[in-house]
Amino acid sequence: MFLLKILFVACVSFVASLSSTAAAQSTDYIIGPQDVLSISVWGSDISGKYTVEADGTFAFALIGRIPASGKTPRELEAELKKRLADGYYKNPQVSVAVEQYRSQQIFIVGEVRSPGAFALTGDMTLIEALARAGSLTPAASGEALIVRPRTVKSGPLLPGQDEGAQVVRVDVKALQSGALSQNYPLRDGDTIFLPAAEIIYVYGQVRTPGAHPIKGGTTVLQALSLAGGVTERGSASRARVSRLVDGKKIEIRVKLGDLVQPGDTLIVPQRIF
Repeated sequence: MFLLKILFVACVSFVASLSSTAAAQSTDYIIGPQDVLSISVWGSDISGKYTVEADGTFAFALIGRIPASGKTPRELEAELKKRLADGYYKNPQVSVAVEQYRSQQIFIVGEVRSPGAFALTGDMTLIEALARAGSLTPAASGEALIVRPRTVKSGPLLPGQDEGAQVVRVDVKALQSGALSQNYPLRDGDTIFLPAAEIIYVYGQVRTPGAHPIKGGTTVLQALSLAGGVTERGSASRARVSRLVDGKKIEIRVKLGDLVQPGDTLIVPQRIF
């Protein structure tokens, strides 16, 4: 498991370093306003960089304004070839790539090292997005929520998303362990939320006292395991939980199979004999 996590971090770093190159080669990206295009016409002096304006068009030498918004780079290539072949060049060789991605964004918030807005480049997936945001903080729960605007028409539903749902839950820990089925594709306007883990506090006669992250359905026995187990001097049978109920702190005697709640303080006393 540890080796897989090391490989995951290395993979994330590698993907991040290649993201701009891979995006430039993408044929599925939809061009939009403010994108900067690199257009090459072989054997001519009209090659250069062109910015798509707010109305979705840009001015191109010889043929005037060209509609680009809503097209892929390959579709725009075909349009330019057709127009340049109409009285300007014989069999023109045209190449279109996205130099700067400015029209589409995703947002990453929560327990990541560098939250914020990021350009959606090419066929970006969750693993690339997390790499852009500097990976998860130690306080992260290990789950990601992909929130998709209802206005986005994104084609087939993602696994875990029903027809009326706009939130997809992703197990980032499974992704770290190599489950690439969790590496979901992202769309323009997606917000990725990394919530903080729910915490329980374990003190007394345990090997690793302090705060420990838990999931729903965690028992007293599992919480003690997270704290390294009970010391030889501890009495698990006399464990108690300090819990805030209706604004008042109460103490409850608990058994090993009882469930704990986020914010609980589990105390393991010393043996009497």
